[in-house]
Amino acid sequence: MGRTSELVLGVSGGIFGILTGIFVVVVGGMGSVFGIMDAELVITLEFAAVLFGVVGIIGGAIVNKNNKIGRSIMVLSGILGFIAVSLFWIVAGVLLVLDGVLALKTK
Repeated sequence: MGRTSELVLGVSGGIFGILTGIFVVVVGGMGSVFGIMDAELVITLEFAAVLFGVVGIIGGAIVNKNNKIGRSIMVLSGILGFIAVSLFWIVAGVLLVLDGVLALKTK
């Protein structure tokens, strides 16, 4: 896998993570409007999802300069995103974790 594809997968995974965070805040906001219990927790986890999306973009951006740190950042942000927002994170998480694992094969 080439360096450019690692960059593209990492950045696109981070962008999907940010979009997921925005979607989750809409869901949490609707839950808050309708008085659903723990809707504020969902909004808090959304901020974590956006943060992990930004961290995933950073990991994708630096994977060309420092492969080990870049792939570690991407895998970590992909896993922590799953912990934060669960199945909403499926597209971003798969892209980030897959890219981090595939970056292991390059030097």
